[in-house]
Amino acid sequence: MTLINKARIFNMKKIGERIKRKREAQSMPLGDLAKKVGISASGLSQIENSKSFPTIFTLKAIAENLHSTVGELIGENESLSNNPVIRQNERKFIETNQSGTEIYILSQHDLNKQMDTYLLRFNLNSNIDERFNHHFGQIFGFVLSGELQFLLDNEIYNLQPGCSLYFNAKQNYKITNISGQNAEILWVSTIMG
Repeated sequence: MTLINKARIFNMKKIGERIKRKREAQSMPLGDLAKKVGISASGLSQIENSKSFPTIFTLKAIAENLHSTVGELIGENESLSNNPVIRQNERKFIETNQSGTEIYILSQHDLNKQMDTYLLRFNLNSNIDERFNHHFGQIFGFVLSGELQFLLDNEIYNLQPGCSLYFNAKQNYKITNISGQNAEILWVSTIMG
């Protein structure tokens, strides 16, 4: 079992804890919530104790009767809100590609995040081509230092610090450091499958 699958199972087990915590915070007896949702008290007890998982329809009914959302019950923002900051010295190095561009991830690992953020550090004459385009979604870049040449579907753009770019991840592209010094770009890629 992969680390991601283990984390997903752990997150599913937390659903029952969140439901129970919300129900008790509202001083609602287990039987009352079960009746409102249309399931048995023992069925709700099994969900709260992570012995069974609710269907999406049951989870939606539980959320509505607890004046909550499905997202809140599944912990949609929990990981990010528990640790939303990465300090400069905590930045995670991912790899150096064949041309010498270094890639660092700038966001926490979170199963529910909707984008990945990176720092791309281009060494002299290094480049990156289509590293992030194997998904449906968008890419945003903001040049922090140096001069970069951006080739997108046979169109060439020269980018200086302060320039930004935004394009669909399925497009063909290549970015090359043309400044004669190191260059950096902030890179944001949406996660859409």
